[in-house]
This record gives sequence, structure tokens and C-alpha cells, in this order.
Amino acid sequence: MDTLSALTPAAKLKREQILQGALQMFLQEGFEGTSMDRVAAAAGVSKITIYKHFQDKEGVFKALVERVTAQRFQTVFGNLSFADDPEVVLRHLAHNLLDMMAIDEEYIAFLRLIIGESGRFPELAQLFIRALPQKVWALLGNYFAAHPELHLSDPEATARIFMGALMSYVLTQKILHGQAIAPMSPDLMIDCLIDTLIQPPCQGSA
Repeated sequence: MDTLSALTPAAKLKREQILQGALQMFLQEGFEGTSMDRVAAAAGVSKITIYKHFQDKEGVFKALVERVTAQRFQTVFGNLSFADDPEVVLRHLAHNLLDMMAIDEEYIAFLRLIIGESGRFPELAQLFIRALPQKVWALLGNYFAAHPELHLSDPEATARIFMGALMSYVLTQKILHGQAIAPMSPDLMIDCLIDTLIQPPCQGSA
């Protein structure tokens, strides 16, 4: 049994209260600019309570990364059926991701935080990579490997390329505000990406 599952309902509620307050502060002030005093004030708890649950600021941030990424992973992958054909799975996955990113301003702000702090705190960016992208690459890579009809030379590399294209779209359109000067329809993006990856079968010669 992990530590979190062993907590009482009251302790879980207190933990969530701390993480909500911490998220507000990290998004406003960045990692370096956020003090435990400010997290305590935003969460409406004492510093002692925070230390009891998370030990230090790095512990709070780690738990926050795990919480934020787990929620978004569930949103994107929770209703996918990997029993379907690749075109159906990839189209559903792409729409789930881009639809979420279109409205999830909190997650967009969180990604900006991770990117903005990555120069000074590379370990925080690596924590995020381990918590979500690596998990997605492995899952999607295994799915690609189970479909030899796609003729992929490296399933995990292809998974990285597929997800990288989607996240590049999010980066340029949402995070860097490119949608105002270089807009692209998400449907067009998805259609072109899937057409590039899944080629129609070659027709035999007459």
C-alpha cells in the first residue's frame, strides 16, 4: 500500500487543500519566488502542516507535478480503447489532447511554469518528463509495436514524433500565442499528422 492510499479522508482533504494553494502560488510567483509562508497563507494552513505532509518545497512541487499530470493523463487516455485500429485510436487521442488544451488554461499556465523554470531548475523539468511524457511514449510505443502493419522502424521513436507534433502545435498556438498570427485548424493538424503516419496500402499492379 502506498503512502497516499493509507491516508485518512481528512488527511487527503488537507493534502489537496495544500496543493491547491501551492498551485496558485507557483503559477503566480514561479518556483524560486514561492515561499512556504506564501503557500501556507494561500492554502489556509500552517507551515507545520505543510512540512508534515510534504517535508519541503521540493516535496510540494513533486506532489503537484504528480497530481497535475495524473489528472491530464486520465482526461486524454481514460476513455481510449486500444483495441481499435490505429487510425481510430490516434485520431481519438489527438482530439482528446487538443480539445483539452483548448480550454484548460490552468494546464497551459503550468506548462509555461515548467518551461520557464527549466533553465534554473532542470530537475523540475525532468520530474515532469518522467511523470507524463515518458509514460505516454512507452504506452503509445507499445501500441505501435503491436501493429506491425504500420511498418514502423522504431515504435517508441514514432510515439515521440506523434506526441511531439501535437505538443508543438500546442506550444506555437497556445503557449506562445501563435494562434493570433499563424492560426491552424486542429482538425487540419490531426488529419495531416495521421495521413503522414498511416499510409494507405499499396495497390497491386494491374
